Amino acid sequence: MKMIADWLAAEGLAMPGPGEFFAAGFAFTLALLALLSGWIAGRRLGPRAGALWVRRVGGHVEGVAPRIGQIVRHGCAALLLALVYNADDWTSLARVGLGFALASATALLMVAILRGVSLPRWVAWSVAGTIFVAILSSALGGLHGLSEGLDAVGFAIGKRRFSLLALLTIVITVVVLFAAVRFANRIVSHSIHQSRGFDPAQKLLFEKLSTIAIIVAAFFVGIDLLDIDLTSLAVFSGAVGLAVGFGLQKTVGNLIAGIILLTDRSIKPGDVIVVGDSFGWVNKIGVRAVSVITREGKEHLIPNENLMTQEVENWSYSNRNVRLRIPVSVAYDCDLKLAQELMLRAATESPRVLDEPRPNVWLVEFGESAVKHEIRVWISDPEGGVSNLRSDVLNRLWWLFKEHGIVIPFPQRDVRIRQWSGASLQGGDTEPS
Repeated sequence: MKMIADWLAAEGLAMPGPGEFFAAGFAFTLALLALLSGWIAGRRLGPRAGALWVRRVGGHVEGVAPRIGQIVRHGCAALLLALVYNADDWTSLARVGLGFALASATALLMVAILRGVSLPRWVAWSVAGTIFVAILSSALGGLHGLSEGLDAVGFAIGKRRFSLLALLTIVITVVVLFAAVRFANRIVSHSIHQSRGFDPAQKLLFEKLSTIAIIVAAFFVGIDLLDIDLTSLAVFSGAVGLAVGFGLQKTVGNLIAGIILLTDRSIKPGDVIVVGDSFGWVNKIGVRAVSVITREGKEHLIPNENLMTQEVENWSYSNRNVRLRIPVSVAYDCDLKLAQELMLRAATESPRVLDEPRPNVWLVEFGESAVKHEIRVWISDPEGGVSNLRSDVLNRLWWLFKEHGIVIPFPQRDVRIRQWSGASLQGGDTEPS
């Protein structure tokens, strides 16, 4: 004890008295109670909060639900510790203990939140470590000195000074705003998806607009927090304008085209479309391109501008019912009425063919060697494919024709052979014999 007293005297500090030790003990007790309260809240309220989160937000913020208990525990502890820390003018020893506990709880809370929004582990722990050092330095009364030390490491360009403190502030602000944008965007997206008053195209449009609004709001908040003068960005904004006008023209055009597609609802997720050689259903309308999944499982990314300027067949624009034509030919000497009844039966028995509108069989042409018909059927699920439906109907019809003796003809030709004399074959008389 005498050695501690001599060291404090050498440093110009006084030995803590009994009152200060009592205040420190009281503060440490309150800190332990705050940590215990946070632990109890995490055990009791964490599962309920997690279940509520899954029910209200679902899987749009995948990493948060498993960490709800940690967030509640560290959040409650940090809140109670902050109240205790600011409740009284504590002595130096008590302030150190409370500051250490508050810094630890806040850092762990930040790790849980940042990892919950899928930020890398090293980013989360780096930000948490910086916050821990800042809070603990403030409790020790050395935050001002630490700030001055970080600000001293830097250089000046014109009227603007770039220092280690400024860089650290920018990094932390960007990370926190990025996490907030990601968090808010996913919650808003889930709320829009849960709404029953909008169709899929309107939901996607509002989701894109809300994303843009959140990003713009975060940008201006970041500008305000970092105290950046917007007039200093005039030259930069001019350069960006030129880049948009020249290099990013297609990108901006695709963005605007995507918004127009969502606004007029001409193409919606789930629609079956044909664009050029691409046939499939719309999986997603993105900022740059529309994702179309074909029956082969290939995903075609078609630029939004192409859908605005090219001819597009939308099989489900106003009605999902699609009529298909299946050509069938039968021999001239068969029972034509029976053959048509079997065609209608094969179409009716196919499970994907609709009862209303009813399938029909039309005689379309007397061909050279066959009587040509068309089976016309309606389906309501074109995304399920059309070739497989034709195959199903034709397979059923094959066995029905086999069973009832209906012949499917093949081309027949009458060949007349004209004989030539031997002389004519040798280049003589060309008169046929």
